[in-house]
Amino acid sequence: PRRKRTKDSSGSVYEALFLRGEGSDVQIRALGAVWNLHRVYLCQSGYFASMFSGAWRESTMNTVELQMPDDNIDREALHEALGSLYNDSVLIQPSRVVPILAAASMLQLDELIQQCGEIMEETVSVHTVCSYYYSAGSYGLPSIRTMCFQWLLHNLMTHRGEELIREISLDIMEELIVSSELVVIEVEMDVYTMLKKQLQPAWRGPRRALLPDALWFARSKRELDGTPFLETPQGRAFVPVFRHLRLAYIVCDLPSARIIDQDALIPATWLTPVYKDQWLALLKAEQTRGPRRVEVHVSNFQRNSMRCGHQVHREETCSWRWAGFNFSWDLVVCYSNRRVTFRRSALNDPHGLGGSLLWQGKIAFRLCLVSLDRAGRTVLRQDTEYQVLSLGKDEELEVASLENQDVVFPIYVACNFLRLPRERSYQEFNIHRHPPTS
Repeated sequence: PRRKRTKDSSGSVYEALFLRGEGSDVQIRALGAVWNLHRVYLCQSGYFASMFSGAWRESTMNTVELQMPDDNIDREALHEALGSLYNDSVLIQPSRVVPILAAASMLQLDELIQQCGEIMEETVSVHTVCSYYYSAGSYGLPSIRTMCFQWLLHNLMTHRGEELIREISLDIMEELIVSSELVVIEVEMDVYTMLKKQLQPAWRGPRRALLPDALWFARSKRELDGTPFLETPQGRAFVPVFRHLRLAYIVCDLPSARIIDQDALIPATWLTPVYKDQWLALLKAEQTRGPRRVEVHVSNFQRNSMRCGHQVHREETCSWRWAGFNFSWDLVVCYSNRRVTFRRSALNDPHGLGGSLLWQGKIAFRLCLVSLDRAGRTVLRQDTEYQVLSLGKDEELEVASLENQDVVFPIYVACNFLRLPRERSYQEFNIHRHPPTS
């Protein structure tokens, strides 16, 4: 808990005037309670200053009945907010910050609002992030709202995600799923698996069991005569969220494609164009001839790139590949001595659609390293610029370094990839921050 700056070093004013109501000239009634207070103190509040000046009926009344416009305000919160006008310090527990913030906002107590924001910033966690996010939007704390959203982007797909899914509304989930900043653990298929959990709020088993064994989906498919769940009245509310899945990076992996088909959540009208586009992209990359210029716009990269990630548990050398990585290369990612490198394997073993055909392609990428404390707050975040990557066989490139950085493990390595068309004679690749104007 944090205390606001001292206004009066003694507690005599608070005890005598606020708690005992000595010399009161106005009575405040609300929520079944009565406070005998003083206009000169109340006028520190913008709410009461407006009420007691001008033509308001209450300006000459000795008793004022307050109507609570916000269900978040309870008697204790209102008591703390009124008492802050008399007290030399206010002690706010994190569990009480939202009701007190609501009361402070109604009474226009800027200093108390600021203190609530400071407490929220320091105590965001899996237990508070959703309530902080919603209340920050309601009570005009945009920086806190942004901080909470960033916390969700970092933590939703980690082990903390299991506790969050039941609290996140569909509109917030949609914003998270569409973002290229979402830290995805492993690949895009894991985002789909997480969303399946939101469809089953009563599920208490491990996430892995949802993937092949969620009998609820099979039963739903039988009961609906094969109608995809998202085309049913019950499922339409979830359509905006599932629409932002990057299906192109799910259907390129055979086990994932089979699960999508078995679950019967996603309509065929969504999947057919994706399969068509993937096949045409393969043919174009293999059969297109001649020089051409390719421009990559950041907005397109953010919307269409493949999201994948990995968790580095401790300070030791490790390497990995991402399943379903179909950008024509056997790309090995390595963490060693606080450096992340990409290496192009010389093995002639394709790891994805058309890998043996497209090995000379290029990709645009951006890598992000995130270190979180136990509450999920960001200790370190390091982002690379948007870059175009072209590696020969067994060629290696260092893409990020954490030397001289304070690192807390685990570290999450999140990367976005976008495959670029294959070059035949020459190509130029430009990355633009904004699309060209017409």
